Amino acid sequence: MNRRPWAVALALLVAVLVLNMVFTPGFFAIELRDGRLFGSLIDILNRAAPAALLALGMALVIATGGVDLSVGAVMAISGAVAAGLVVQPDGFVLKALGPQSVGAANVIAVVAGVLCGLFNGLLVGLFRIQPIVATLLLMVAGRGLAQLLTNGQIITVPSDSFATVAIGATLGLPNPVWLTAAMALFFGGLTRLTALGLLIEATGDNPTAARYVGIDGRTLRLAVYGLSGLCAGLAGVIAASNIKAADANNAGLYLELDAILAVAVGGTAMTGGRFSLFGALIGAVLMQTVTTSILTRGIGTEITLVLKAFVVVAVCLLQAPAFHEMLKRRRAPA
Repeated sequence: MNRRPWAVALALLVAVLVLNMVFTPGFFAIELRDGRLFGSLIDILNRAAPAALLALGMALVIATGGVDLSVGAVMAISGAVAAGLVVQPDGFVLKALGPQSVGAANVIAVVAGVLCGLFNGLLVGLFRIQPIVATLLLMVAGRGLAQLLTNGQIITVPSDSFATVAIGATLGLPNPVWLTAAMALFFGGLTRLTALGLLIEATGDNPTAARYVGIDGRTLRLAVYGLSGLCAGLAGVIAASNIKAADANNAGLYLELDAILAVAVGGTAMTGGRFSLFGALIGAVLMQTVTTSILTRGIGTEITLVLKAFVVVAVCLLQAPAFHEMLKRRRAPA
């Protein structure tokens, strides 16, 4: 059994970087301007941050045997809450809360993401609705809720402090990179320094056996979907901060698919059980590296999705035991 399911994704990431080093001059160039690092590698990490955050939560959800299709819509909701609380536009549903500072608005927006995740957890854990159906409900209704919060308009935030979360930098690196690293450490500690990781893997691998040994699958799923909502809420704040506006129609659009792809590429078992947070991060960075490589080589953007799909299929095949068995049979002497 491969104890490092992320090894194939990491090897492929290194291969893509080496190809860029050979064929794309200046790809590895990094310069410091005004206390901030600039370069293609920094840009990859920065742009991969939202998908990486979603992948962290998605890895835990998939490990329990579920899936969360609503994270993109939750991003739109949290972005709308953050921008709306700062600007207080006409018709804003949460206007009763009054004007909020940027920091308070961002915290409330992340809490809104957690509440959305807990709603999914209630449907899946307590009412035993199939995860794909339960989260599909919020995927559709959540986008409508975000549009309701913004009154169907793009809420523009003129405050420069609102952009600090996404555009600002600390110790030379963009803030989204630090936020993603902090969440990765938090999730890593939560799943590896406590029993949570073992409980998640046991529930996803064999729910019946887990129930017989006393694991409360309902509470566990509630917690896991809440953590996924936490990641989506933070990613939504970053997305809104990046453009200094809340765009309910486009915020987080299709990012749930990128998160699922990153988790699959990173070695998490899509049937539940085994998961790898590090692999999920590698998968998100790999997806963004492929995208950046395509753009820097001047290849049409319409090719991006095809090549990303090819990369995912290749990595999943290399990780599949049945594929390795087939190769062994072909190599065996007649």
